[in-house]
Amino acid sequence: MPLWYPRDRKARGLFHETLIVWAREFGRTPFAQSTDGRDHNPFGFSVWLAGGGIKGGTAHGATDELGYHAVQDVCTVYDLWATVLHLLAMDHEKLTYRFGGRDVRLTDVHGQVVKAVLA
Repeated sequence: MPLWYPRDRKARGLFHETLIVWAREFGRTPFAQSTDGRDHNPFGFSVWLAGGGIKGGTAHGATDELGYHAVQDVCTVYDLWATVLHLLAMDHEKLTYRFGGRDVRLTDVHGQVVKAVLA
């Protein structure tokens, strides 16, 4: 079993210090609007976090009855990366780099750490 499997990391005592992030570019709609399969859904999608300071067994947020829009405990992409950076002991508001003549950051001018998912 590869070392990146959560079960193997837990057995070796590494799970608590390793943050695992599983995400996709977009969510998928639970329905198809055309004949080419399910469509991309930027309004409600899932991200899976484990280990590294995440509270186990926690489901945060929910979508509407169609699975299309996030409606409960909405977490933006900026919030996700602010939380990941927090778990890596970095302040997302201070992590900046110079690009195109201005200071930019991964969370732009947005992002709040989602404390409800922290252990």
